[in-house]
Amino acid sequence: MIDLRLLREDPESIRASQRLRGESPELVDSLLRADEERRAATQRFEAVRAEQKSIGKEVAKSSGDERAALLTRTKDLAVEVKAAEAAAGTAEQALKQAHLAVSNVVAGAPPGGEDDFVVLREVGDIPRIENPKDHLEIGEALRAIDTERGAKVSGSRFYFLTGVGALLQLGMLQLAIQQAVEHGFIPAITPTLVRPESMEGTGYLGAHASEVYHLPADDLYLVGTSEVALAAYHSNEILDLDGPRRYAGWSSCYRREAGSHGKDVRGILRVHQFDKVEMFSFCRPEDAAEEHQRLLAMEEEMLAKVEVPYRVIDVAAGDLGSSAVRKFDCEAWVPSQQRYREVTSTSNTTTFQARRLNVRYRDENGKPQTAATLNGTLATTRWLIPILENHQQSDGSVRVPKALQPFLGGRDVLEPVK
Repeated sequence: MIDLRLLREDPESIRASQRLRGESPELVDSLLRADEERRAATQRFEAVRAEQKSIGKEVAKSSGDERAALLTRTKDLAVEVKAAEAAAGTAEQALKQAHLAVSNVVAGAPPGGEDDFVVLREVGDIPRIENPKDHLEIGEALRAIDTERGAKVSGSRFYFLTGVGALLQLGMLQLAIQQAVEHGFIPAITPTLVRPESMEGTGYLGAHASEVYHLPADDLYLVGTSEVALAAYHSNEILDLDGPRRYAGWSSCYRREAGSHGKDVRGILRVHQFDKVEMFSFCRPEDAAEEHQRLLAMEEEMLAKVEVPYRVIDVAAGDLGSSAVRKFDCEAWVPSQQRYREVTSTSNTTTFQARRLNVRYRDENGKPQTAATLNGTLATTRWLIPILENHQQSDGSVRVPKALQPFLGGRDVLEPVK
């Protein structure tokens, strides 16, 4: 949620952000009205309740006609208080819904939509591979990826990772955890089923609700990232934030991929289930921009370890999630497609998620303030695509990046299975 103080003091800045995102600025006006109506309803309720309490004290001191009149007024006030309380509750709920509808206020992101990102840098040399095979062809030859049996068992967009495929993923994720721990992150294996308030608190039940798997019988949601569980980990708490508190969450993740029918159906680029190590930071708002750069540097350090060329882009405002004020993506080179594809994202969500989840810290005066939160991908199943494709060799084998060799029994080359 955005800060209501900013809404009252500078609503035009929020309207401008909505326009940058390609979203309706009228939602800001609706929120303003809801805020005013909530305050008016609350004031009305408090006024009649105060009168009710005052008259209650007078009744005890009165007698005769005065007492009778006061008792009559007391009965009328009981009805008024009940109605005013109901009106205040309705106004509070209307405010919440209007508040949830307004996205975070963009800060620093370039204008435009999905194709209007700004390339910040390109890193690494693009390999010269004649007639490159795609990751699925390579993976099948290595007996590392099996989408046919994945579809047989679970349906389209599912797969098995077997043999060296399983070892590659486990090694990559362990490498990510090792790096995170070296940098002071707390490793965590997180729940993959969460309550509605956790999912809503991170902003995933808005525009992206169709992407989320829901289990109605239990009213639980399958997470699409451990960001959800990590963000809610400190909900309704006041933290000691002398410095950022950083976590690295390992979890399986689930996405319905609604609206992507026929898109990237081959292989494991766009699937319903995958594994991921996700970084998550709680910090003071004034430290959030610097922390964002730190998470990006962590992602680039991991990409260097798996030795794939990539570029860093500054995502345009119209392509940001509702929680993010700014987002950087790292896109790895995919030889079979002759293009870069996203493999990491890191977002600065400022106080948007923490305000929903009531995560706070104490400032220098001991007063509770809303914390800032940030997230970033450190490794995920999709990384197998650029790893296999960029390290393929003409004889069908795949070179293993040095950092991953200890996780594959010291092997430096993976050979096709005859």
